[in-house]
Amino acid sequence: MTKGILGRKIGMTQIFAENGEVIPVTVIEAEPNVVLQKKTVDSDGYEAIQVGFADQKKANANKPAEGHAAKANTAPKRFIKEIRNVNLDEYEVGQEVKVDTFAEGDVVDVTGTSKGKGFQGAIKRHNQSRGPMSHGSRYHRRPGSMGPVAPNRVFKGKLLPGRMGGETITVQNLEIVKVDTERNLLLVKGNVPGAKKSYVEIQSAVKVK
Repeated sequence: MTKGILGRKIGMTQIFAENGEVIPVTVIEAEPNVVLQKKTVDSDGYEAIQVGFADQKKANANKPAEGHAAKANTAPKRFIKEIRNVNLDEYEVGQEVKVDTFAEGDVVDVTGTSKGKGFQGAIKRHNQSRGPMSHGSRYHRRPGSMGPVAPNRVFKGKLLPGRMGGETITVQNLEIVKVDTERNLLLVKGNVPGAKKSYVEIQSAVKVK
């Protein structure tokens, strides 16, 4: 069964293992999440729990959000996600999900929104090669061929300059190095998507090696 929690990326640091090895870790703050709703096959066609993280300012919450949160005796949340493939019997509406759902050594998938880089060229965005930088080249960092002449158009999917980043990215099979229940912190080996203070979703790994 899947376990999951929502959190906020704090940043990266490193810790030392008992054998002296340096382990790079990402620190994720996961204050207690609240179960806002249970979805069942009878009512929704599938099974899932809806969890919320980080209280929203009262001025920013609308009436439907307030009513939805009131059923769980909590405030409206800024970050809400569904976690599927869970054991519904273990959860009740209004229950708190804490960092101790995970333990050291667990393997997880972390989903977040990658950093937005703005409008970028084909070299930075798609890792394409540049032309000669010598004088008279006339082809330095431009996109290459647009394709054959015959259809008189550029095919869909052509790798061109454009907006880069700001996409939902999942990094799989990351190991949880430490669980700090007092400060509600998860230390995950390696890097996770997103900028500092961005929201992330941590779930049990789908493709455990």
